Amino acid sequence: MAEKYIKNYINGAFVPSLSGDYLDNINPANGKVYAQFPNSNENDLNQAVEVAHKVQAAWARLESERRFRILMRIADILEQNLIEFARAETLDTGKPVSMAVSNDVPDAQACFRYYATSIMHQDSSSKSGQNGFINLSMRQPVGVVACIIPWNMPLFILCQKVAPALAAGNCVIVKPSEHTPMTAYMLAQACEEAGLPNGVLNVVHGRDELLHTLIAAHPKIEAISFTGSAREGQRIITAAAPLFKKLSLNQGGNNASIIFEDCDFDKMMIGVLRSSFSNNGQLRHHASRIFVERSKYENFKQELVKRTQFLKVGDPFSSISDLGAIISADHLEEVKSYLRLAELEGGYVICGGRAVAVSGELDGGYFIRPAIVEGLENEAKLNQEEVFAPIVSLQPFDTIEEVVDLVNDSKFGLSASIWTEHIAKATAVAERLKVSTVWINAWNTRDITVNTGGRKQSGSNYEGGMDALEFFTERKNINFKL
Repeated sequence: MAEKYIKNYINGAFVPSLSGDYLDNINPANGKVYAQFPNSNENDLNQAVEVAHKVQAAWARLESERRFRILMRIADILEQNLIEFARAETLDTGKPVSMAVSNDVPDAQACFRYYATSIMHQDSSSKSGQNGFINLSMRQPVGVVACIIPWNMPLFILCQKVAPALAAGNCVIVKPSEHTPMTAYMLAQACEEAGLPNGVLNVVHGRDELLHTLIAAHPKIEAISFTGSAREGQRIITAAAPLFKKLSLNQGGNNASIIFEDCDFDKMMIGVLRSSFSNNGQLRHHASRIFVERSKYENFKQELVKRTQFLKVGDPFSSISDLGAIISADHLEEVKSYLRLAELEGGYVICGGRAVAVSGELDGGYFIRPAIVEGLENEAKLNQEEVFAPIVSLQPFDTIEEVVDLVNDSKFGLSASIWTEHIAKATAVAERLKVSTVWINAWNTRDITVNTGGRKQSGSNYEGGMDALEFFTERKNINFKL
């Protein structure tokens, strides 16, 4: 059962903000307040950082096996309370609970198991040098680090960051999104139950714009792992730059699907429908630009429209809902504004785009039909900006050279999918795309053991896999003479 009053978690205690101010937590499926959370400020953040600094050395020195047992216990608690975490995730985000049950919570607990196990296999290395010197190379925790969490996949991304940070021996300050505070609060409860020492994990809730800047500029926070928009990433870079702080920025994209005429049509349609509208398009890897070989374009368009019209938009707790609610009233208005702009720029909304009124208890929720747009030039805003919405833009192409240029004509460089049965062609195209991840005949096949990142404005550094442990540690070389 979701708590009505969420609290900060500082030094092993659940506490209100020092000012006593609270913010409303809104259920996007009905537009109503269902909980409140602390409106924290600089004083709350400073308190959390000071506590973390006091216990940092002790946590870093704790034997790997002890850290392993605590992290595995956190994973067990997540697994044992899967339904409770999934329901909380859906209440906060509006996503279908089926997605939270099958993906978000299992992937979250898998993160803790993976990194708990990984630290049991880390070791130092030594190398004999010239003139009788020995070089010892080791990795040590960075210190006090901050993890800034987005609202689209708050539990999974929280665990994807916190698990390697804790495993590596860091103390962590967590800043959840102001839209989705509940599962971070529940994870803090799980950490307390698992026996995580006081002060090692601290969760500070509040306004994103204020706290992100304060975290970035805080002299005692030594590294930041951030996932969110490029605009917010720029704010963090600006505040952190004078301190030469270690940053991992995982930002958005305007990702592409490339469909060749020789693809497996049915398999491709299933994958494209997922990439276009999963979680209402509110995913970093949402494929918002669809490029279709001209000979296949009309057939593809008709089939995509037909299948999109069959998608069920409604109650995220219903087993028959394919799409739930948009995260907030403001974001819903932004989605509508992009559709209006697309028409002004010469495009046509050929499917969807209308607000959906759901009667009964969900009256007032933020629902919209998934939309398909065609007729836009590649420089149109819908094709250049991160919309983060259930909208896709269709464009035909004639040659490989043309589609590669169209995909690369973007300030983002996150991901792309290629659909073809000709693997040599797929590989050749993949090599030329200026993105960090390419899926061939698939989309968003997630593996927590594999790192992910972005090029251009999609971010810097990599997240996941062993790269995360490297980010949350610093290499040290000790040189001594025998």
